[in-house]
Amino acid sequence: MIVAIDGPAGAGKGTITSLVAEELNLVTIDTGATYRCVALQCLNENVTLDEPEKIIEIAKKVKIDMDENKNVFLNGKDVTKEIRSTEVTSIVSPVSSIPEVRDEMVKLQRELAKGKNVIMEGRDITTVVFPEADFKFYLDAEVEERARRRVKQNEEQGIESNYDEILESIKKRDYNDMHKEKGALIRTEDQIYIDSTNMSIEEVKETIIKHIKGE
Repeated sequence: MIVAIDGPAGAGKGTITSLVAEELNLVTIDTGATYRCVALQCLNENVTLDEPEKIIEIAKKVKIDMDENKNVFLNGKDVTKEIRSTEVTSIVSPVSSIPEVRDEMVKLQRELAKGKNVIMEGRDITTVVFPEADFKFYLDAEVEERARRRVKQNEEQGIESNYDEILESIKKRDYNDMHKEKGALIRTEDQIYIDSTNMSIEEVKETIIKHIKGE
């Protein structure tokens, strides 16, 4: 079984995916983390956004793994916290907009999901990675609420952040995500739309589980 959740940055996809996975015993694969790993490696190698060919080479050669505790490994090193830094966040959208990078990561994501009951979240899971998913959700929230959530999340992880900067970053990210040449974030008729702006995490989780269970 494949459960796919798409939505913009800060909508709570990661949190909800973890909770639903735990309750229904599904395997979680964080697709956003794969792109963040590519972005981090670009920073590590001093490759800029003006060097798309070098970014594509990085996407082809990096080794990305995830364990059952959702720790992310880049070339054997645990980068779970590092990939959430402001520096990585500021370049991950344009990096993931490169069609060849998306092709490489989609191949990786499908490989990670083979033979498993999976719940996967990202920007194009319902439309590109797994268009044949058994359940498709689009999780949304107003941009101001998403910025507040991201600031709180960063604080909990010990990452310094500024609300206004986060808000502008998310707005820019939304535009980039929705205007990508390949793998753009889009709404489709077969997605179940959920606006979580005024919903608790528990309410969102229960809504998704009820749909999956057919209640």
